[in-house]
Amino acid sequence: MFVGNLSYETSQTELETLFGQVGQVTEVFLPVDRATDRPRGFAFVEFGDAAAVSQAIEKLDGAELNGRNLRVSEARDRAPRASQPAFMDDGPPMGGGGMGFDRKPAKPKGSRRGLRGRKRGF
Repeated sequence: MFVGNLSYETSQTELETLFGQVGQVTEVFLPVDRATDRPRGFAFVEFGDAAAVSQAIEKLDGAELNGRNLRVSEARDRAPRASQPAFMDDGPPMGGGGMGFDRKPAKPKGSRRGLRGRKRGF
């Protein structure tokens, strides 16, 4: 389940204790920002059974923890991320670059092209 609006000071142990009141907690995942090494303000809590999930949503959504009102809801599945960066896949190369010799020369654009710079006399 998803737990949002967490204080940055909230610990994994605090979440285990709070959600343990509702049912058997099997895992608490508290993501950390890589740049700052601080918690990101949300967590994922797993229970041993589905009944505990609905009970936790009912009892703990809006509950206060460390001065913040929790948002508790069922976690949504994310689309799987690519295992390697896009520039390393086996597909066609992305982007342009270089002037290929197999290209046709560009056509002049617009009918007024080439008229600039001409002096008009009286």
